[in-house]
Amino acid sequence: MDIKIIVAAHKPYAMPQDSMYLPLHVGAEGKEPFGFEGDNTGEHISEKNPTFCELTGLYWAWKNLDAEYIGLAHYRRHFGVTGRGEPMERVLTEQEANLLLEGKDGLLPNLRKYYIETLYDHYAHTCYVEPLDETGKIIKEKYPAYYAAFEALKTRRSAHMFNMFILRRDHLDAYCTWLFDILFELEKRVDASQYDAFHARFFGRVSELLLDVWLSRQNLDLATAPVVNMEPVNWLKKGGSFLAAKLFGKKYGKSF
Repeated sequence: MDIKIIVAAHKPYAMPQDSMYLPLHVGAEGKEPFGFEGDNTGEHISEKNPTFCELTGLYWAWKNLDAEYIGLAHYRRHFGVTGRGEPMERVLTEQEANLLLEGKDGLLPNLRKYYIETLYDHYAHTCYVEPLDETGKIIKEKYPAYYAAFEALKTRRSAHMFNMFILRRDHLDAYCTWLFDILFELEKRVDASQYDAFHARFFGRVSELLLDVWLSRQNLDLATAPVVNMEPVNWLKKGGSFLAAKLFGKKYGKSF
């Protein structure tokens, strides 16, 4: 199979050496290059990176890459397998991806489960919920067939997160057409400058929840794989920030 996975990065970082991976400097417009392909060539929205996060890389891949399957991973998070040594050794190889994608429409990360609260409540506690609510209004207006799936965020407790996926080219085209139409409309309705730099990145966070909303109306046969973190996760600090958000209304101030 012809598979190309962009790895979104905003700084130099160790990358998988497999030719399936394309390290991509997201937000490259106006920045000093550091050796990775930039997301500011061809048709692009690189300048939106401060608010769209890795989605500027997704947009670039959608508009400029030609491959049978196209995927998105992150410099600190990759698709992987279990049972092999160090994190980089567990990153999915092209051979393993071919086996997983055989006869499939794509591949997703394993479901991330939220045991304590719903997806909507988690977003509302940790981030400012107004952009997500406005997204629901846009979907109801422009894509009403998806509105029930959006509303289900208020009862669901698991999702395929991180804006990570591999999709066959035709499905990627359909998803990106839908997703960016919604996000560009959201950009017209919600002024990101009212938030600090961390919370202005809501387009990337909203899109994490929209992937499963879109998938709800598709009939795709999808494989799954674990997510491998390249750096240790400080679960104590993350858990403390979550409890502060849930119990005392203290929004997140950085990523974990």
